[in-house]
Amino acid sequence: ASKRNPEQEKEAQVWIEQVLGAKFPPGEAFEDVLKDGTVLCQLMNKLKPGSIPKINTSGGQFKMMENITNFQAAMKAYGVPDIDVFQTVDLWEKKDIAQVVSTLFALGRETYRHPEWNGPYLGPKPSDECKRDFSEEVLKAGQTVIGLQAGSNKGATQSGQNLGAGRKI
Repeated sequence: ASKRNPEQEKEAQVWIEQVLGAKFPPGEAFEDVLKDGTVLCQLMNKLKPGSIPKINTSGGQFKMMENITNFQAAMKAYGVPDIDVFQTVDLWEKKDIAQVVSTLFALGRETYRHPEWNGPYLGPKPSDECKRDFSEEVLKAGQTVIGLQAGSNKGATQSGQNLGAGRKI
């Protein structure tokens, strides 16, 4: 489990509160508010209306864990890379809350890529592709350059150099 960062947790909490238009219950820990998945499902429905049609508010732990699973599926559909999504147990059993926060930041970054979303954002804006079109002339010129990474240094080697005393074995 990675180390938790209270500032990032606070930043993520403020973002969720801004998106939902509701504050977290005072005195309740960050992970306890998110644990049953209902807040996360509401968050996803705000970002992309209708992405999670049924949010379980009661019915035992399996129904609550289903909320988390639905949230994860909706996030992937929204465009968050699979690698950025936390495992259900990370949140449910509080195994890795730092990963949960990291996932929220990944979701926050993804909102930049959705022009229909103009609410608050979380985290830095992801970079856009910087496509370059080189002319044939420039591409040909690049083929004549031999970088030192290619392994050629015009035959210069260190053979025959003797600096200092030899190894005595």
